[in-house]
Amino acid sequence: MSRLFDYLYILATIGFTVYGQLIIKWRITKLGPLPIDFHEKLKFLIALLLDPAIFSGFVAAFIASLAWMAAMTKFDLSHAYPFMSLNFVVVLLLSGWILSEPVTLQKTLGIALIVLGTVVAVRG
Repeated sequence: MSRLFDYLYILATIGFTVYGQLIIKWRITKLGPLPIDFHEKLKFLIALLLDPAIFSGFVAAFIASLAWMAAMTKFDLSHAYPFMSLNFVVVLLLSGWILSEPVTLQKTLGIALIVLGTVVAVRG
């Protein structure tokens, strides 16, 4: 049971990483494109940093880092790291569902290869 609990650190790393990516993209989409003018660009980026939702994405990235450090106390890097490829899978699926981004056949095949590669790497 303890070993199964150890995998929660990896799952938390994936969950917080995916949350951060999705929330940042969602908010940036709402706030518009990056301005061309340097000063406007700087103001825009500072406004992004001060946006509470985007800030929560940075907090999620920090928590993901803590969870990853905990995972590193339980697993070899060569065993744990392939699980990080699942970020691609979850982000693609959720960005299609939540952000209405296109999920094409090519992306789906790529994700299938990532999952297959992850299974092979973790078992190897």
